[in-house]
Amino acid sequence: QVQLAESGGGLVQAGGSLRLSCAASGRTYGTYGMGWFRQAPGKEREFVANINWNSGIRNYADSVKGRFTISRDNARNTVYLQMNSLKPENTAVYYCAADRRGYARIGPHEYDYWGQGTQVTVSS
Repeated sequence: QVQLAESGGGLVQAGGSLRLSCAASGRTYGTYGMGWFRQAPGKEREFVANINWNSGIRNYADSVKGRFTISRDNARNTVYLQMNSLKPENTAVYYCAADRRGYARIGPHEYDYWGQGTQVTVSS
């Protein structure tokens, strides 16, 4: 069993930056694939970025490429999402998720564990 806890959300002006963190419990965290998703009010949860267990594979949604960077520190059981050049349309609750098989998954249904989410609000 893995428990995930996101942090780092908040209110930022357009063009600003935030770094989200997702701390994981569990001995086998280092073998898990990790993903970030977001959900805006009235919309479905959507993929943002993912990273496989050894950081060899990273994928990004087209809308965040070049602005967001996913990384992980397995020694600290933490995955990060650095978000730069934020836009008002990036406002959402951001969730991290873990895949036991270690892959970089895109579909939310492919993940086994989820955090509670952290709110990101970008003002114009």
